[in-house]
Amino acid sequence: MFTAYRQLLRNRDLARLLFGEFVSGIGDWLYLVAILIVIYAETRSPVLLGIVGAARILPYVILSVPAGFVVDHFDRRMVLLVTDIARGVLMLLLAGLVVIDAPVLYVVAISILAACFSTFFGPALAALLPSLVDESELGPANSAWATLDNLAFIVGPALAAVLITVGGLAIAFLLNAVSFAFVAVILSRLPRAVPASVSDDTEPDRLSPVTGWRDLVGPLAGPFLLDSVTSVVGGGLGVLTVVIAIDVLGAGEAGTGLLNAATGIGGVLAGFAAGSLVARRLSVPLLIGGLAGGIGLIWLGFSNSLVPAMIAIGVGVAGGLLLDVVNTTLIQRIVPDALRGRALGVIQMTSALFYASGSLAFPLLATTFGLTPLLIGSGMATAIAAVGALWLSTRARPEAIDLERRRILELPIFAGLPSNRLEAATQAFSPVEVGAGEVVVRQGEPADRFYVISAGSFAVTQVSAKGSDPVALRQLGIDDVFGEIGLLQHSPRTATVTAETDGRLLALGGDRFLELVGSGPGLSSRLLDLYRGALTRA
Repeated sequence: MFTAYRQLLRNRDLARLLFGEFVSGIGDWLYLVAILIVIYAETRSPVLLGIVGAARILPYVILSVPAGFVVDHFDRRMVLLVTDIARGVLMLLLAGLVVIDAPVLYVVAISILAACFSTFFGPALAALLPSLVDESELGPANSAWATLDNLAFIVGPALAAVLITVGGLAIAFLLNAVSFAFVAVILSRLPRAVPASVSDDTEPDRLSPVTGWRDLVGPLAGPFLLDSVTSVVGGGLGVLTVVIAIDVLGAGEAGTGLLNAATGIGGVLAGFAAGSLVARRLSVPLLIGGLAGGIGLIWLGFSNSLVPAMIAIGVGVAGGLLLDVVNTTLIQRIVPDALRGRALGVIQMTSALFYASGSLAFPLLATTFGLTPLLIGSGMATAIAAVGALWLSTRARPEAIDLERRRILELPIFAGLPSNRLEAATQAFSPVEVGAGEVVVRQGEPADRFYVISAGSFAVTQVSAKGSDPVALRQLGIDDVFGEIGLLQHSPRTATVTAETDGRLLALGGDRFLELVGSGPGLSSRLLDLYRGALTRA
């Protein structure tokens, strides 16, 4: 369990980013508690609180898909940086409005504007993470993010209660602004994360299963089903917690607080444990999450005292969070870098709609059918959704790869890349037969393709700028690669590669090669190391 997180800590960029977002998450809870207090203190209207809560969800419904387009067309690090700076400025403005006792309508308007900027956060961060980690670290990175988010849920409100009591409401907004500034500094030091592009001229018969919007429907069916069910159940459970604590358990408002605390603790423990689970195959944690979520909700339906209910809701929430981590990781693995922001934006939009639907529908359903049948049905739906998502995701796997292309998957140079992205890329490799003495690439010509040697022997030579005789750089054989330098550096070919014997190559178009390089860190540096090593030996 600890091994996965120790590996993450060695990734300094990721560790700094996650810590910064944890600080920002605490600041967000300071802000959320303070904004509700400001509105209620001025209006004494629970109805207005509900309207404001609904209005803050509306930007997620309207702007999530446009946010996904922005994330897919601009540097994702910069998208996060801009949104954090904008929200920090708005927090300063809110602090000023509170100090001068401005009309509450202004406060509401600024809070909704801040929510508009917040819609860019989820798709941008989830799309950015795969560029910071290897395939083996992607699941644990999502788990760490979820764990810290739930820990902020526990720490934030408690800290808000103390700080607001001591320093007043304005201090909460100021501290949230400081947290955004802290994250902005961290983001400014991260490497650029420009999305890869999907080539428009890729041959149709060699497209991977996920290179266009229509091609995403099948692969995303499983994640969409799972997210829809868990969002409806999560929204409903958030509302019913009060009903369960007061009407069923007779524990009063204190019971509501304890159930919420159990929710946060369950989320933290599940997020921490998920790190080791999702580092391997996702099918196992997917089924564990569905089983835990289902059992927890059904157990909650039969609980008639506070302690069992706290354990039950903790187990149920733990299962739901594990499903959420698996779902995010699954989307990141399935969807190409060029479309990842839009896919995540769509999921965020539908998630907000289903969460709101659950919040509205569950109280009515509980009144009509009873609380226990509703929770039992929710638990069964959660377990069934997990199984259904696993089945749909299995069906959406790419077509079988022939043995020649499958060897590419085992090459050390590609270690750490997302397996689904590498499998999809192997299908785009086309065989090229060459004869002895044939020049495959010539120094100075435009770089257009990347090659893996399937059979034969090849010589790499280079002519200096002074036009001297060619210098032999290296000999290449089976499973060696070439053609990468011109593509990575967007420059003409730096050397000539000639077949010494009859041979066979597997060629990948330049755009598809760059998309593969952009799918995860490490490949470009390993390829450049190969080139530098060849020059050193020469």
